[in-house]
Amino acid sequence: MSRSLILMRHAKSSWDDFMQPDHARVLNERGRISADAMGNWLKEKNYHPDEILCSSAERTRETYTRLGLPMSKTRYEDSLYHASPDVMLRVLQTATSDTVLMLGHNPGIAHFAELLVSSPATHPRFSDYPTCATTVIQFELANWSELKFNQGAVIDFAIPREVIAAQNRSA
Repeated sequence: MSRSLILMRHAKSSWDDFMQPDHARVLNERGRISADAMGNWLKEKNYHPDEILCSSAERTRETYTRLGLPMSKTRYEDSLYHASPDVMLRVLQTATSDTVLMLGHNPGIAHFAELLVSSPATHPRFSDYPTCATTVIQFELANWSELKFNQGAVIDFAIPREVIAAQNRSA
């Protein structure tokens, strides 16, 4: 059986208030535009998650909201806040739906993406995973609890700058 993961880093966050705790930072204007654009990209490509695993940080929550996806089973996980790849793997192994969107943070999410796939995406930005970068990965699994590193195949990878440029050209 096939399972799909949409792995996304949160959109660009604001540093306007240096006294604000990191966990509470919101998106800046560029981040809001990027999250909107990536939501449109997901919908245009028919990448529809059935389940959301999202860091509990405000910027990941806001990114998810701005994607404008239909309501799905959503879990806000404190453990995904600046998580290591091992922690992300354990959280993903608890998923129950066929298509899952996981929203997290760098540097962990970039490393997690590299570890999940048998061959990395050919895009030059895959290894540094800029804000709101998104990889769609397919796995042949009966359920997520069987997931291990090096099992996935990259189906798609996109970054907001390129998605926004393409949307502007077609507008």
